[in-house]
Order: sequence, then structure tokens, then C-alpha cells
Amino acid sequence: MWHPLARILLVGGRLSRAGPERNSWRKLGARRVSHLCGAMRLVQFHAKGSSPEPRIGLEEKDGGGVIDLNAFDPSLPTTMRSFLEGGEASFAAARRAQESGPRVLSRDQVTLLAPITNPDKVICVGMNYVDHCLEQNVKIPTEPIIFSKFSSSIVGPYDDIIHPPESKEVDWEVELAFVIGKRGKHIQESEAMDHVAGFTVAHDVSARDWQMKRNGKQWLLGKTFDTFCPLGPALVTKDSVSDPHNLGIRCRVNGELVQNSSTNQMIFKTEALVAWVSQFVTLYPGDVFLTGTPPGVGIFRKPPVFLKKGDDVQCEIDELGTIRNRVA
Repeated sequence: MWHPLARILLVGGRLSRAGPERNSWRKLGARRVSHLCGAMRLVQFHAKGSSPEPRIGLEEKDGGGVIDLNAFDPSLPTTMRSFLEGGEASFAAARRAQESGPRVLSRDQVTLLAPITNPDKVICVGMNYVDHCLEQNVKIPTEPIIFSKFSSSIVGPYDDIIHPPESKEVDWEVELAFVIGKRGKHIQESEAMDHVAGFTVAHDVSARDWQMKRNGKQWLLGKTFDTFCPLGPALVTKDSVSDPHNLGIRCRVNGELVQNSSTNQMIFKTEALVAWVSQFVTLYPGDVFLTGTPPGVGIFRKPPVFLKKGDDVQCEIDELGTIRNRVA
């Protein structure tokens, strides 16, 4: 059910509330990504038995084979950030590769990396789900709560999460992430999607003791331990997603469903976040936004539950895919 405060938007330099019809995404129905015409799932990968340098590819479907874009066009960059900096020329080459039917690498021939590994910024949003605020019995924010992670926290969709010995309260948070594709500053909400390349799944791993008790209760250190930002499996281009603000979002720990919500619970949607943050900083291609988590995190369970070595965590978002990371 739509919450009356669930659509708080930035308009003309100020925040305003609006009904569900405002800022609506184009209506394409509930089709899956693999069935959308021209769908693109961009990946970074290593080809097994070849150079350790990353390569750019197109995943045929979630879990499918990978088209090696660098083999198709050796002039293309080999990192996602550089690919995005290439703008429309890069995407045009990817579409040509998709249409030409080149040889596809099977999944056992590749190792997927995070779709973006060296962004200029990893921007995070706190308290951005209505149901997560209700879970904590806190007021719904009237403006976005922004913090960050260092890019060194990023790991791939199937890499291990290293449990730091400095923390005893490591927690899970499944999140929708989006990636900037075009540089901008003071971006209007009506033009925000022009600056977004696509969407991916993120796990905002959080050391609650360092987030909530240590470091003056500043969130940064608790959020940015190495390996605390698994991303993937692919960067799904925005035109390949039916509606990023109406997707099922779930987290499982050792097979148990612990988070189960919808991105329609987001308070500040993609356009509002781009407009808000770009007031303060220039956004660059490759910048990653983590847009907040739904209810069900470990810290608010009674009693609290935290991750331990050996745990298996799966974060899943409809149409985007699933990332699976073991705690080591």
C-alpha cells in the first residue's frame, strides 16, 4: 500500500511530497529483463586462462553466457568506468555486438567481477524505506540521509565477505543500487534519468558496533570495511528494467528469508536522489548510489542476530539478479 510520505521529492531546489502518479516510471508491465527488447546486462569479468586484466561483456540473461565486448571491438575500454565515460559510442558498440551473434563464453569460462570496481564515489542513503522506518519506530526523513563507503569496500557478486576481527556485530542489508552514466552538477529531477546508466544489486554490509556505538556514531567506518560492498551480478541498463521503483527485493541468510519487500517502499526515488546529491558534488560516470534497505536487518531482531563466519548471504532483486557471498 502506498504510504502518504513515500514519495518525498526534490522539486525546484526544495523537497515536496507527491502522490503516486508523480515521477512515475514508464509502464512496461511486469516482463522479466531477459524478455525486454534490447535488454542489456553489462558485466566486468575475467576470462579464465587469459590475462588477469578485467574485460567488459554482455550477459545474455541472468546466469547466462557472456559476450566478450573487447573481443568484438578491441577499441572498447576494458573497465566499466571507462566504458561509461565513452557514452553513447560505447553503448552503440555493445548493441552491435548483441545483434551480431558473436561467440558466447559459457559461465564456466568466466569469473564475474563487480560491474563497477573503481568509482569516484560510492554514495549511500540511510533510512530510505518506509517499512524500515516503521520497523525502528522512527520518523520518516524529510530529506535524504547521505553517507558513503570507500570504493575499496567493493567486491564481486560471488566473492567472500571478510568478517573483520574488529567487529562483533556484522549485519546484512540488501539494496537497490544505480550507477551514473553521465557527468552532471545541479541536475534537475526531470533530467535525472538521463544521467543514470542502469541498476544492480548491492549488499551494504554493516558493522553495527562501529556504526552505532564507536567513532562518535559516525557511520563511515562501520560501513566501509574491506569487502563490505558486494555488487552485481550485472549492470542492467535502465531501458531494460520495467520499473526500478516497483521491484521485489529480498535477502536470505543460510536459506532463511530475512528481508522481503519492494522498492516501491523507497522514500526518495532515483530521480530525487540524483537531484539532491548533485547540489553538493559533481556526479561522474561510474559513481554508485546505494539507495537504502528494507526491514528485516539483524540489529532490530529480538534478540539481535549478526553474521558469523561460514554464513551464506543471498541478495536478490527482481529483474536484476542475485548475488551470493559467503562470510569468511
